[in-house]
Amino acid sequence: MQFSVGVEYALHCLLYMVDMPSGKSVGIKDLATYQGVSETYLSKVYTKLRKSGIVKSIPGVNGGYELARSPENITFWDIIEAIEGTSPLFQCVEIRQKELLLDKNNLPDTYTKCPCLIKVVMLEAEDQMRQYLNNKTLAWLHEQVKNKIPEEHSKATIEWFNNAKSR
Repeated sequence: MQFSVGVEYALHCLLYMVDMPSGKSVGIKDLATYQGVSETYLSKVYTKLRKSGIVKSIPGVNGGYELARSPENITFWDIIEAIEGTSPLFQCVEIRQKELLLDKNNLPDTYTKCPCLIKVVMLEAEDQMRQYLNNKTLAWLHEQVKNKIPEEHSKATIEWFNNAKSR
C-alpha cells in the first residue's frame, strides 16, 4: 500500500493555510513555489480538496483557496480520502472460490456464506488505520510542528504568505 505524493503535498500545503488570517486566501502558485512542488499537480490536488469540502476557492484577481473548515475538524483521513478516494484499500475478489479442487457450480457454504478470513483481517487493519488517522487533525499537526520549528521560521513563513500577492 502506498499513498500518492498528493497526500503529502496536501498535508504540507494545508498546514501553511492554518496560519492564514480569516478571509485571506492563498494561491496555488504561491503554495507550489514555497513548497517547491509542481503547480500543475498541486492544482489537481486542490481540486480534490475543494470537492471534498476541505478548502474553498475564492474567485477573483486576489483569489485562491482558504480552509473551508477549522483545522480541528480536518483529519488526516479526510485528506487521504479526498486525494485517494473512498474505495477500500483491500479488494477481495473471492479467489478462494476458484480453487482447482472445488466444484464451482456447487460451492460449499464455507466458501459462499462465510466471509473470507483474509478479507476480514485486511478490513480490520484498514479500520484501525482509519481510526488512528481520524484522531490526527490539521490542528494537531500544526501544534506539533509549531513546537519543533524555530519561532523565527514560523513567523517568516507567515510573513512570506501574507506578502505573496504583492510580489
